[in-house]
Amino acid sequence: MESYNIPVEEVANYFLSKLDAETEDCISNLKLQKLVYYAQGFVMALKDKKLFNEPIEAWEHGPVVRCLYKKYKENGACAITRKENEDFDYSILSEYPDLMDILDDVYKVYGQFSAWRLRDMTHQETPWLETERNGKISDELMLAFFKTQITE
Repeated sequence: MESYNIPVEEVANYFLSKLDAETEDCISNLKLQKLVYYAQGFVMALKDKKLFNEPIEAWEHGPVVRCLYKKYKENGACAITRKENEDFDYSILSEYPDLMDILDDVYKVYGQFSAWRLRDMTHQETPWLETERNGKISDELMLAFFKTQITE
């Protein structure tokens, strides 16, 4: 499947840029992993193209992008603060305004849930259920599942 080739770290930075220091919003590594997973799935379903190329693996606590996990693992279950995160460069997505709309929708819908609620949600979904633990979740499973989640 073709890809937009946007680095997964930039997708994560986009979600982290949504944090407002004056609100109760927080994103832990676990929650960030799930937001990135949902972003990849919905971009695949809506655009027939991958958002990023890094593989998503089926770990014990749901879908994970290993390099992103390593980047934020020192946070443990604590929130990733904006000062720990590089500012997002919006020019990365400026040529794809429709992708920004999808990412905004993912954040609006899934960002309201806790990390553990998102974890539990992914544990009910085919891509995680049908992938061996620590194995790579296939593009085919992702595409087939997320196509069932969209209404046009």
